[in-house]
Amino acid sequence: MKSQLPETPPAPRPGAFKRKTVGLAREGLVRAEPLAGGGDLPLVVRPHVRHLDAAAWAGESRDFIESRVRRHGGLLFRGFDLRTADDFARFAAAAVGDDLLEYRERSSPRTRVEGNVYTSTDYPADQSIFLHNENSYQQTWPLRIFFFCRAAPPVGGETPIADCRRIFARLGPRLRERFVERRVMYVRNFGDGFGLPWQTVFQTADRRTVEEHCRRADIAAEWKEGDRLRTRAVRPAAARHPRTGEAVWFNHATFFHVTTLPEGVRDELLAEFADAEELPTNSFYGDGAPIEPETLEELREAYRRETVAFRWEAGDVLLLDNMLAAHGRAPYEGPREILVGMAAPHSWSQVRLLETGECE
Repeated sequence: MKSQLPETPPAPRPGAFKRKTVGLAREGLVRAEPLAGGGDLPLVVRPHVRHLDAAAWAGESRDFIESRVRRHGGLLFRGFDLRTADDFARFAAAAVGDDLLEYRERSSPRTRVEGNVYTSTDYPADQSIFLHNENSYQQTWPLRIFFFCRAAPPVGGETPIADCRRIFARLGPRLRERFVERRVMYVRNFGDGFGLPWQTVFQTADRRTVEEHCRRADIAAEWKEGDRLRTRAVRPAAARHPRTGEAVWFNHATFFHVTTLPEGVRDELLAEFADAEELPTNSFYGDGAPIEPETLEELREAYRRETVAFRWEAGDVLLLDNMLAAHGRAPYEGPREILVGMAAPHSWSQVRLLETGECE
């Protein structure tokens, strides 16, 4: 897996505490360095003094954190003596200066631990989870996502990550133009015995509440027999990052497509559902046309070529800019407890979409 990524200039956000917090970081409270083996993603941040109050430091160092995460796409905080879900929640909220978000319009099974801290995807340990950007199929998504290692597995269980700027650059211009022009359609079916029920996805048992959410989120909803639901949503495939202006590949086209699933799961679903639009989740071009197999393979290869990974250690916190970095999960053995928190909601109205002439 690759680990060498290009540097992009930092773009710190001006703020009242900028001079003080950057000064504190440089004076020795923390040190920042590449992960062992080189590469810019993630940047490892460690305390340089004993008994550092992690939440207090994060709250006073937001400009330091922000400038580094914009540049690198992700930060790995290691050695900060974070042990509990509450430690994690206070650190994450302090780092972004806001409350963590509720997990809505769900696509994966998660368990609420406390407040808006959840388990990472509750998925069989022997299966991998392909790289994706959290909630990029939605109208609104978190710009910041945090992962906390409460217990590291003895074997595997890494959270592989990849730079979405580099993924975009690696794709052929014609492929980029095609997706920028045609966009992506996500089709989801609920109530067929596979995947999450719509009551879990939308956190309600009231159809009218679901319909109102879909109307506001620009989702076409269709009720089928037997209290089943089908939704269709057309979203962009790429955009300019709202804080750096860089072009990023940001969508669920590869992740949601049936051919990206592990072979056994894929074969079971294709045997059950002959119609591609009946699958629990599937992706198409925005006009409903199927995505070509060779296109999907080019997409998967781009993610694979840009993927980096590291071994979790108990107490680690990984902070990702959710538009600059995609994430996934490797299979594992033994106990693994990775918790998740999300913050900084953004929507498509807050980003500039790419035009076909920008894809060369």
